[in-house]
Amino acid sequence: MKKAEKNNSSSENRIRTFKMNDFGKNKSFVIAGSILAVIVFACVFCRFFMTKDPTYMDLKNCNISPNKEFFFGTDTMGRDIFSMILYGGRISLFIGLISTVLSTTIAVIYGSFSGIAPEWIDELMMRFTEILLSIPSILLIIFLQALAGKNSVVAITIVIGLTSWMNIAKMVRTEVRQLRESEYLIAAKCMGGSFWHILRVHLLPNFVSSIMFMVVMNIRSAIIAESTLSFLGIGLPMEIISWGSMLSLSEKALMTNSWWIILIPGIVLVITLLCITELGEALRKNVNQKEGNL
Repeated sequence: MKKAEKNNSSSENRIRTFKMNDFGKNKSFVIAGSILAVIVFACVFCRFFMTKDPTYMDLKNCNISPNKEFFFGTDTMGRDIFSMILYGGRISLFIGLISTVLSTTIAVIYGSFSGIAPEWIDELMMRFTEILLSIPSILLIIFLQALAGKNSVVAITIVIGLTSWMNIAKMVRTEVRQLRESEYLIAAKCMGGSFWHILRVHLLPNFVSSIMFMVVMNIRSAIIAESTLSFLGIGLPMEIISWGSMLSLSEKALMTNSWWIILIPGIVLVITLLCITELGEALRKNVNQKEGNL
């Protein structure tokens, strides 16, 4: 029985496993991945080549347009925009990545439990998920952030993670319900396998490829959410630099005709989001192609 279970599980895993060669043939995937890798590398290791202190307010050089000393110019408080973009990218990418890890963990556990639970429990859990999906995510974020009472990086990361798991959970539940009648899964239950064992050994390897593109897109959504909150003035405080907090200076930039303050950070943010979107689309097409072949 163990041997049959192992063979069935491994065969299913091989069917659903990604082939990196498929992505290597996709030029847009390679270009987007390369650009994103450069941006992430520059943000993570920016302190080794950062030209200025991003928090230093040089009042003698306020609203300076891009030049040799200030590559991307300065803002209304004299801070170097080039250094702010690199430093702020670390905060925005951290929020996007960690909040996605949190939301994905919740979604996998919630969706898997719903998928193998009795019908009435599954129905109840899905109705709760649909209720949350019917509420605009930005309202949920604002509500939870008001309850938290803090605008720190950790608080916003947790709030975004707690409000972005529903779509992935529904996908996981659908995949689990297709797998629940598999022979190797039934055998694992008969042998006394716990929920966590079945999830880790039998379920997760079979649906991880199907949700991967949604996980990647969640990173993009988290970055957008943080930027939106900061743009609205209810995100991170001004002393914490992020791409969103930089965009919140748009009003002052337009009043002083300092186009570089809003345009350059906006371009970097848009390029990053486009690269993440392209990676997510490539993952989605890969999954759809494999399911079509099956």
